[in-house]
Amino acid sequence: MRVLVVGAGGREHALAWKISRSPLVRELYAAPGNPGIAQVAELVPLGAEDVDGLARWAREKQIDLVVVGPEAPLVKGLADRIAREGIPVFGPSAGAAEVEGSKAFAKDVMRAAGIPTAEAGTFDAVDPALAWARARGGRVVVKADGLAAGKGVVVCGDVAEAEAALRAMLVEGPEASCIAFVDGERVRLLAAAQDHKRIFDGDRGPNTGGMGAFSPTPTVTPEVSAMVERDVLLPAVRELARRGRPFRGALYAGLMLTPAGPRVLEFNARLGDPETQPLLLRMESDVVPALLGAVRGDLSGVDVTFDRRAAVGVVLAADGYPAKPRTGDPIDGLDGPWPEGVQVFHAGTARAQDGRVVTSGGRVLTVCALGDALDDAARRAYDAVARIRFRGMQYRKDIGKRA
Repeated sequence: MRVLVVGAGGREHALAWKISRSPLVRELYAAPGNPGIAQVAELVPLGAEDVDGLARWAREKQIDLVVVGPEAPLVKGLADRIAREGIPVFGPSAGAAEVEGSKAFAKDVMRAAGIPTAEAGTFDAVDPALAWARARGGRVVVKADGLAAGKGVVVCGDVAEAEAALRAMLVEGPEASCIAFVDGERVRLLAAAQDHKRIFDGDRGPNTGGMGAFSPTPTVTPEVSAMVERDVLLPAVRELARRGRPFRGALYAGLMLTPAGPRVLEFNARLGDPETQPLLLRMESDVVPALLGAVRGDLSGVDVTFDRRAAVGVVLAADGYPAKPRTGDPIDGLDGPWPEGVQVFHAGTARAQDGRVVTSGGRVLTVCALGDALDDAARRAYDAVARIRFRGMQYRKDIGKRA
């Protein structure tokens, strides 16, 4: 098979790394990719949102499968455009991706499907939204209606926090991330994961796209997983199909775990970042049959299995992140070999004219490791982090400790 991965972040590096290990894959490409992805795939100089350019290139290259990582090209209709070329594509149509592209649409789907979630109101001005929040003592979740790169949800404890959220649209990470491969009808739930949104230890400081993640999360027991599949994912998939928007790809449910059971904070139409990195490190089964099963509308014969060990991923961020990240700083310590069960996934990196790998974005790398338990996985990940250096490098030192 010839496979094209679309995207340039840590999630896409993890996908390319995992896909490259499949015996089904003969040629692997990535657009636009990054220096880490270049170690396992041939890079294509096309942007992830160049819908027509990617479709033409995939047709000319006779690509057998396109895997779309980021949400923006999905909402923009990349999967639809690729499909019109007759090429299988892992990722939902623009209509189905609206479950992430519009929080109001997602809430409407949840209501219609009977999915457990909170009472909601939709507003386009601050004052009526504040009045609604005040009437509920400020104990609300505020969400932006649109793509927010993982930064679109705020959990508020009082009126002051609700007002700050409404005015600034900061983010508080969900308590658990449950992601499934979906074929339009069936779901194959992946192992649960949990991310860390705040920039500093102890969940302090500004919010980010994610400073690290771990899997499994002890709060998502087999019983909770069964509830998520039965009460959240399957009803959402069926409701989207009823609306003529069958979902094929990765469906992500951001959950708040309550005494009454899981409640949905948001849906995303793709794999999470940084959750994907430790998840794919743990995945024992070949990912390609699962991707193809989702695309072809038949996951019935596909098993997705995971290593019994835990995995922890630590994000290394640039100086100034998340406000104004520095770029162009050389990165030292990337040369291997790494110990068994350790992988470094590139995100915000680029190749300078002198050939060195430099920082090019806010979240620069995700350092992942397997371990017999979460504390062992974290120790091994941080041992690898200690080998890497760049100016102003910042990272949390407590990834996985909340479990």
